[in-house]
Amino acid sequence: MPKEPDDVIDCMARMKGEEQPFAVATVVHVQGGASAREGSKAVIRGDGSVVGWIGGGCTLGAVKKTSARALVDGRARFIRVRPKDGAIAEVSAENRTEDFDNFCATGGTIEIFIEPVLPRASLIVVGGTLVAQALADLGKRLGFAVTVAALQEDLDLFSNFDHSIEGFDPEQALRPATSFVVVASQGKRDRDALRFALATESGYVAFVASRKKAAKLRQDLRDAGSDPAAVSRIRSPAGANIGAVTPEEIALSILTDIVQERRLGTAEDDRKNASPSVLGGDGTSTARDDVAPSDDAVSD
Repeated sequence: MPKEPDDVIDCMARMKGEEQPFAVATVVHVQGGASAREGSKAVIRGDGSVVGWIGGGCTLGAVKKTSARALVDGRARFIRVRPKDGAIAEVSAENRTEDFDNFCATGGTIEIFIEPVLPRASLIVVGGTLVAQALADLGKRLGFAVTVAALQEDLDLFSNFDHSIEGFDPEQALRPATSFVVVASQGKRDRDALRFALATESGYVAFVASRKKAAKLRQDLRDAGSDPAAVSRIRSPAGANIGAVTPEEIALSILTDIVQERRLGTAEDDRKNASPSVLGGDGTSTARDDVAPSDDAVSD
């Protein structure tokens, strides 16, 4: 039975508040026999359940299939469900309309716009240093949902974030669907901070440190029993090469790397393929932990 429009609006508001992904399907054109009307809307949740009404079985199947893809890549889509043997207008390559066959007895053609609504990407900043503070502030202004994990005495140093976690207990680590984690402990409980970061199970864990220090801590973590595959995902030096020196510039370089990874998925490849002349004469990035007391300092 069709749902009232308020049900759709309430569902959208609730899911946005809960940071849950969903897609909105809107009927933009109906021709011939179809059970939905122009302007009809439905919300398609991540589990495939539907609130609202955008047509019968053939239409619903096409919408659910397309919505599932849209929730993966974040791209909006325009689809058309039409009789299998019906004539259709020519579609240009730029239009990118996706056609589905309508096997239902009612026939007709229905065109639907599907828009994914994804929760804010999560930025988890671990540590209480100047770089960590700059990361939280800039990340919040860029639209990330920012969580700060820091020792109790350092939490008051932050002024712009969404959530906070006291300490580096891995049991408290968040596991959001889309997250980017940056460890900027820089000599203050580095191992604990990295263990916390790995517990988030994020595919992106950056560590503000020199190559030498990062290599030592990776080995320490492996020796202590951490999963070698997880440890190998730690990215260091952190950030894109923009010649960063100050904490604010280092934060900018890291968020540049994160945006590139999020939008293009190429940040890590670019880092691995960069020549020593690009990274610096000795092959080290400028986005390192040189604002810490000692570049090679390691702490428990």
